[in-house]
Amino acid sequence: MARLHLFDLDGTLLHGTTAPVEISRQLGLEAETVALDRAIGAGLIGPPEYAAQVYDLWAGLTEAHVTAAFEAAPWLTRIREVWAEIRSAGEYCAVVSLSPSFFVERLLEWGAHAAHGSRFPAVPFTEPVDPAGALSAAAKVTIADRLCAEFGVVRADCVAYGDSSSDKDLFAVVPVSVAVNADGHLAGLATHSYTGRDLWDAYELVAGLS
Repeated sequence: MARLHLFDLDGTLLHGTTAPVEISRQLGLEAETVALDRAIGAGLIGPPEYAAQVYDLWAGLTEAHVTAAFEAAPWLTRIREVWAEIRSAGEYCAVVSLSPSFFVERLLEWGAHAAHGSRFPAVPFTEPVDPAGALSAAAKVTIADRLCAEFGVVRADCVAYGDSSSDKDLFAVVPVSVAVNADGHLAGLATHSYTGRDLWDAYELVAGLS
């Protein structure tokens, strides 16, 4: 049976940062977004409030800013090679992230079969953000189930890669998981743990499993 590899973005594919911080850096608003990341990480605000507040920060955001943020971000190495290997094995890879859809979906060009993020309007913003479109940890499981149905697999065929509390729900329902540069929220939950800057090395921890 083919497997579905589910990748988190912030702190997992991106090393030590989040997509909103990288986007905000292009606008000179990095400190404000780091503060929001800390607030949501501490449970002081939820995903809807986070989405509303970064939307307000990004009033002047352009597609050029998003492109610059994506290209300058500290990605783990060999992401595209891992996804090409997964595809060549007849398996599936997807990104499921709380970060904005307009950033996450760019990873389709790198070889992901699917990429899901919190729903934001197109850049530059001419429509309001719907806070109800902000993903949560629980929503990651819902999306994973939808992807399983799309690709003809079940939860037992899934491998999850993540780093923080937003991945706890997903790690709890799949049989194999890899904590990548993870914080204490995933202690004792992951099947494997990886610290470093190369996704291939993390993938190798599970590549030989059937």
